[in-house]
Amino acid sequence: MEGPELLSVALEAGAVVESVYVAPEGRTNPGVAAVVDRAFTSGIRVFDLEPGVIERVADTVSPQPVLAVVGFAPAPVEAVRDVSMVMVLVDVRDPGNAGTMIRTADAAGVGAVIHCEGSVDPTNPKTVRASAGSIFHVPVVAGGAAGDVVELLKGWGFMTVGTAVREGVDYADYDWCQRVALVFGNEASGLGDDVLDRLDDRVTIPMVGHAESLNVGVSASVLCFEALRQRRTGGGAAGGTGGSGGPTMAPAPPPSTLSGMDRPPGAPEEQAHAGAGPVLPEPPGGSGGPGPLGTTGGDRG
Repeated sequence: MEGPELLSVALEAGAVVESVYVAPEGRTNPGVAAVVDRAFTSGIRVFDLEPGVIERVADTVSPQPVLAVVGFAPAPVEAVRDVSMVMVLVDVRDPGNAGTMIRTADAAGVGAVIHCEGSVDPTNPKTVRASAGSIFHVPVVAGGAAGDVVELLKGWGFMTVGTAVREGVDYADYDWCQRVALVFGNEASGLGDDVLDRLDDRVTIPMVGHAESLNVGVSASVLCFEALRQRRTGGGAAGGTGGSGGPTMAPAPPPSTLSGMDRPPGAPEEQAHAGAGPVLPEPPGGSGGPGPLGTTGGDRG
């Protein structure tokens, strides 16, 4: 894992930080030095690196001056049983999309994220960077065949909802106040018929321009924040579609659109986005390719 902000989030979340590695320039950077000292006083091993070493071991072109090895254990599927909303990733291959979706789930109050078999490993370095530390806050379940996961969630009382290019319910008319499992598919091909046929409902995000698709991470953001909007106001959809009301999310704290994860180390808060850094060896799986679609395609959900 790379970067002081991501390391700080891991420490605050109580993650198991095994060791920290600091480049020479990190020792003169107040932001880096502060989080490294915090790790050291917590009993974590800290190693100073010679010049040029961090550039050889990091997987980014311009790495930040601190790396850490952090343990991660996926949550058991039983962690999903009592939440009011869960996000399910089916064959989502792009690590940046997966990390963005975990970050969205955290921000919108989604109770858990399930990475079904075929989806990118949640510990992929790019996934962890894109999650901006949310992987340490949201229960992430890894594994399970998509069909089996959908049937399990239905048995636990979730309405299972997928996205469709057309002929789905307008997402703004759907009742997101019930217990919902929101299912997203592969970036290029979306959800297969074997999964779609098992779902309770399908929703569509209307588009008025010439774009034929939305990135799957964007689609997840649109739907999750519509659910949050309905649950914060305590009402269902305007049209009442999709069942009656259910559990609501607690009101969110005053929003901040800028995370410390979006700033380079040592940059003042006014400066804009940089990014976090890698974690653990990159597993096979790569990224998904572009493809045709509608509301959730070409990075389709």
